[in-house]
Amino acid sequence: QVALVESGGGLFQPGASLRLSCAASGGTFGYYSDYTMAWFRQVPGKERELVASIRFVTGRPYYVDYADSVKGRSAISKDNGKNTLHLQMDGLNPEDTAVYYCAASPRSLTDRTRVTSFDIDYWGQGTQVTVSS
Repeated sequence: QVALVESGGGLFQPGASLRLSCAASGGTFGYYSDYTMAWFRQVPGKERELVASIRFVTGRPYYVDYADSVKGRSAISKDNGKNTLHLQMDGLNPEDTAVYYCAASPRSLTDRTRVTSFDIDYWGQGTQVTVSS
């Protein structure tokens, strides 16, 4: 049974930084495995959109991808020892307000140009991020 538990959401001032974490348990998202982990976000009335993804082949990072809206101010990373995924995002603006979801697939998805929600097998419960003064 795979479980993804997010933390780090909350209320942020414009221009601030956040660091989201996702603790993963179960599954084979570790050493010597092919898999993908990602952060998505969703606002009411809109589709869930990719924020950032990191794909692993035999446990090594293979490809990292960011949405254009966060590129250059975000960093996705994984602590393999703690099996925890992180998202660092700087220069927050009100358009970053959304529910952020941790996501995972037991495949490396190397044939995908960009990971979509249709590629995801496991989702966290989501954490609310609100950017407002």
